[in-house]
Amino acid sequence: MKKVIIYSTLLLVGLFLSQLFPLVFNGYSTIQPYIMVITMAALSYIMINVGREFELDKNNLKQYRWDYVVAMTTATFPWIAVVLYFIFVLMPSDIWFSADAWKETLVIGRFAAPTSAGVLFAMLAAAGLGATWMFKKARVLAIFDDLDTVLLMIPLTVLVVGWRPALGVTLLLMLLLLVVGYKYLHKWNIPANAGAVIGYSVVITALCEWFYLSTDVHFEVLLPAFVLGCMMRSQHESAKDQKISTVIACMFMVLVGLSLPQIFGSVTVGETSSITSAMPAMGMGEIVFHVLMISIVSNIGKMFPLLCYRSEATVKERLALSIGMWPRGEVGAGVLMISIGYGFGGPIVTISMLSLALNLVLTGFFIVMVRNLIFSENKGEAYARSRA
Repeated sequence: MKKVIIYSTLLLVGLFLSQLFPLVFNGYSTIQPYIMVITMAALSYIMINVGREFELDKNNLKQYRWDYVVAMTTATFPWIAVVLYFIFVLMPSDIWFSADAWKETLVIGRFAAPTSAGVLFAMLAAAGLGATWMFKKARVLAIFDDLDTVLLMIPLTVLVVGWRPALGVTLLLMLLLLVVGYKYLHKWNIPANAGAVIGYSVVITALCEWFYLSTDVHFEVLLPAFVLGCMMRSQHESAKDQKISTVIACMFMVLVGLSLPQIFGSVTVGETSSITSAMPAMGMGEIVFHVLMISIVSNIGKMFPLLCYRSEATVKERLALSIGMWPRGEVGAGVLMISIGYGFGGPIVTISMLSLALNLVLTGFFIVMVRNLIFSENKGEAYARSRA
């Protein structure tokens, strides 16, 4: 639990600095893109190691079809719930059926969809849950969850800016990565020490950034990093490598907090005629209320796994799995940055940012809830065996 407390504190430090630096340093906005790149490099490192430990039962692929359906719900239900809240609670009734209003909120509301795989895996491992059913299942669902988020951003981008050939290239690259990762699962005997993995992470991040700068279309590092890890042959991680991984995980927590855009102040880019930007300002009390409601609604949307896997796990384990899908971070912040880049703004974006910030603040608490559920379940099983 010591690591969980440390990671949670580092998240808060990063979040605090993300709001302080813009007020103290006039040129801070110019270095924010570099902070995001470093964050993605750290995420890439974590996801390569997640892929190295990933096991796929090729003789029972049907189970992964259901896993993808469940993961799709954890990415889709929060999104739909938040969008409906934006439209029917925050917007006046005369624009409930406005195509532009739906288009803008569909993009902004996507921030609520992705589980932060990097934060989740680092936190669960720090809590000593790496060998549990919940961790193994969360590893599958979180990957599929983020993949679904990235895939759905493609039609949303088309909706906002129209079709671009680069979007088709992005989709083909994703499919190619999945095929290659499946075919060469744990077959590549390449260096796997921490230094080598850092090098791979930098290369993947550089290629994804080059793709973005060349096409203006985002290609997240999560999938290529995970697939590379899947293709690497399993090798023992030395004590030195483990220490380096811990340091990078600590850096990642700070960077995730830093990656959050400035919550208050200007949240639009250039001149815009968007509906969200034209909405009237709200008082602080009203904003706080909506932040709490959005957070509750989006996390309830992540609870579908509770109804699944009844033959595999107990109610407490399934509840722990559902709560484990709550952490959100760098990918959700990336969606909000994309929304701001499209010129969307106003109180809806502020509420979304604050909801994401609140979720970050509560990440450690979520992991403690998961840990207590898992360990109480294990104690109950041990007691039952002793009585038998």
